[in-house]
Amino acid sequence: MRGRTALTIRRSASAFIFIFITVLAPLAANAQVWPGKEPIKIIVPFSAGSATDIIARTVFNQVGDQIGQTFVVENRGGAGTTLGAGMVARADPDGYTLLVNSTSQVVVASTYAHLSYSVANDFAGISELADIPFVIATSTKYNTLADLIAAGKKPGSHILYGSAGAGSSGQLFMERLRLAAGFAATHVPFRGTPEGMNELIAGRLDVYPAPVLNALPLAKAGKIHVLAISSAKRLALMPDVPTLAEEGLPNALYNFWVGAFAPAKTPNPIVDRLNREVVAALSRKDIADKIRNLGGEPTPMTPAEFDAFVRKEIATNAAIVKASGFKPQ
Repeated sequence: MRGRTALTIRRSASAFIFIFITVLAPLAANAQVWPGKEPIKIIVPFSAGSATDIIARTVFNQVGDQIGQTFVVENRGGAGTTLGAGMVARADPDGYTLLVNSTSQVVVASTYAHLSYSVANDFAGISELADIPFVIATSTKYNTLADLIAAGKKPGSHILYGSAGAGSSGQLFMERLRLAAGFAATHVPFRGTPEGMNELIAGRLDVYPAPVLNALPLAKAGKIHVLAISSAKRLALMPDVPTLAEEGLPNALYNFWVGAFAPAKTPNPIVDRLNREVVAALSRKDIADKIRNLGGEPTPMTPAEFDAFVRKEIATNAAIVKASGFKPQ
């Protein structure tokens, strides 16, 4: 019996040593030398020029300067951000392929019935980067939110609203607004905000839930109207734009954020190093000012804080999906 026990122990030890040599040791070695090669890819699941894209470039250009490495942003939009996020979920966990995504990262856990990855388990949170409110951007034929709602309530109404893909945070926000206000509208998906805003300017789209940074210059130029903001407080960059609560729709408030992720099983030393560099970048006055001038607010977190935040956001958005009656794609 003792011989069998000893043999079992030796076999278990041998199996552990084999696993360490073939799996754990290379990861540990990579963690020690990271970053040891270029470039480091940042997958952004939106088109270039979107809020998420601009925040990613702003923060990681600075991180690149800090560590002497090149970060290259690849825009992989489509399928409500799930194409780009799926690429990162399946990437090698070596710190050379990262994801910067918006609130859509957690929304799709409830709005897509058959994801190829797990939102909760296939990513390691690095840090939230910024909070950026949505604004309700419309074509110039609507001057107030009441005008838009009234048009949507007319019999035979054909209000069209866009978002960065079916099942994205923009669609969920608009569905929440539509249901709270009681008007009808039809969803039109796009690969990113710039494409949707072009259709808005051309008059082929009625509404688009746009991050402030995408809407502000167009509103100043008189090409679109901004009717309300999704945050609880008015924004300094748009002091005349009311909140949804001020418009009598407190149940339509919505939190839009941007954050950075690595594939799950990325070694902790790499995740921790990335977190330190991101936090250092966000702490710089010039970077923080750039984000604030885009309508956002820097929101650094530890990896543990961000992971906990993401799991809470998954549950929060799942509750919104259920309450809205949204049908998963």
